[in-house]
Amino acid sequence: MKKNTPQIAVIGGREESEETLNNAKEIGALIAANGWNLVCGGLGGVMEAACRGAFEANGLTIGILPGKYRRTANRWVKVPIATGIDVARNSIIANTADAAIAVGGKYGTLSEIAYFLQMNKPVITLACQWDIEGTISATSPEDAIVKIEQVIKFPPKK
Repeated sequence: MKKNTPQIAVIGGREESEETLNNAKEIGALIAANGWNLVCGGLGGVMEAACRGAFEANGLTIGILPGKYRRTANRWVKVPIATGIDVARNSIIANTADAAIAVGGKYGTLSEIAYFLQMNKPVITLACQWDIEGTISATSPEDAIVKIEQVIKFPPKK
């Protein structure tokens, strides 16, 4: 893993519709296809779907876990990081990633969005229930990736 490899967080709810989970899986696959690392909370729902998409596309998946045990990570996380700090881990996710794609979600996702915005990092939203100033709305997984590329200066691809 190179130090300058872009790291994109995928954030969202643990309990989401099949359509939302499919979108998260596709976003994960697109992140991996671009050679970027995927960062998430490492558990279920959107996090698991995104990890699965990236994992199946041979991408690197990093799970920042709320608990003390790496074994709690979903099976698609390649690098589990146990924090033992519960939802405060959202700050670590925001510090670790260069940008976030929020897919659906509830209040935990809302707190992650706030961290990213406080750190002046881009947040792309897809099917989120909030219209938050400073976020950029996407209409599809592909559109989310295009918008990430527009707002971040990435190192050249090989």
